[in-house]
Parts: sequence; structure tokens; C-alpha cells
Amino acid sequence: MALNIVTEVDDRVAIRNVLMSVSDKSGLEDFVPGLLEKCPGVRIYSTGGTYSAVEKILGAAASADHLVTVPDYTGQPEMQGGLVKTLDFKIYLGLLSETYNQAHQLDLRRTGGVAFDMVVVNLYPFRQTTARAGVTAEEARTNIDIGGPCMVRASAKNYLRVASLTDPHDYAAVLDELGRNSGSLSLNTRLRLMKKAFAHTAEYDTAIAGFFADLAIDALRSIYNTHEEP
Repeated sequence: MALNIVTEVDDRVAIRNVLMSVSDKSGLEDFVPGLLEKCPGVRIYSTGGTYSAVEKILGAAASADHLVTVPDYTGQPEMQGGLVKTLDFKIYLGLLSETYNQAHQLDLRRTGGVAFDMVVVNLYPFRQTTARAGVTAEEARTNIDIGGPCMVRASAKNYLRVASLTDPHDYAAVLDELGRNSGSLSLNTRLRLMKKAFAHTAEYDTAIAGFFADLAIDALRSIYNTHEEP
């Protein structure tokens, strides 16, 4: 397998395109307006409940200029139940493309894609759900996030260009740096966020594995109507 070995990167990356999908929406009321203030031309690509929350924060006029639904961008509707929203070639092309890779840039032009400079993602509340007394395996299963960890991992892998923002407690520091540096983030900040992002997904997967480790088949049969194969 041929690997892309990067030799050229930008120390500072201007934030122009942001992919945003959060379960924990705390802090958005300050972060989203702050993002538009520090990066006036920014466009936010979002899904479902996050899109609705950002639209409410921005208002109709600003949303028309700065907010895009992921289905409008990808050309694909969400799967019923929101099970598939962001798992799309154009999304991951935008996350993983490299600035100084000509083939990647040609792919972006060919597909009409954009290079995402920041991902703002936090995951379904698996730990909070499974901490409740009497929680079932089905309730736990439905709170296993698929698209979120994929976006976090892809953006964190490409920290050479993309900021992976997974913790609302980091919003203020990011806005401060953007304000002091004409709407750009440094390689040092992207590296710091990458480390935090991979720790976040590792802890998430560990929680899932831990919950299901001792699950017995009898517990499943008690909550599902099973059908025998013919």
C-alpha cells in the first residue's frame, strides 16, 4: 500500500470551512457567533439537531450566508433515524486532503468539495446513558456513535491542516487564538487538539467495550423478539 508522506505544511491555517456535529451543545451560543466574528467568511456545515441549534443562534439572515446542511453539501439525504449523515466521500475528502498534494486538490475541484479546516464534534452520550439504573443493551447500542468518531479520527489524523475540536471547554481558547491571529490556528494548537481528540475516542471505545464485555445472550433474548432463520 502506497502511503502519502507529507513534507510541506502550513504553520497557521485560516478557518474557512467548519464541520460541526455535537451531542453536547453547551457553549455553542458563544462559540458560533465568536467564530463568525473572528472568521467573517466562515461556512459551517452541519447536521440534524446541531444544524437547528446553530440556525437558531445565528438567525435567518446569517444562516443563509454561513450555514449549510450536510445533505445539501453531499447530495445525499440522511438515513432514517439519522444513522448515516456524514459518512460520505466528499466529507472525508475534505477532512483528509493535503494542501500541497496536487491530486487531492484536483479531487476537491472534481467533486466540488471543500477542504474542512476545523471539525467541532462530540459524541453520543454513551457513558451518561449506561450510567442510568436499569439501562438495557438496546438503549446502550443506540448510543454508539459511528459518524462522530470517524470525523474526529480523520480530522485528528490530518492535524497538519485540520483542527479537531472535541471539548466545549476549549472553545474560548480557540476563539482567543483566532482573534489574535486573523482567524487562523497554529500547528501547535492543532497538535494539542489532536492529542485530546484521540484520547476522547479511545475513552469512548473503552466505555463501549466495558459495557458489553459481560453481556450474556439471555439478556438480549429478554429485550428482542428474535426470528429463526428458515
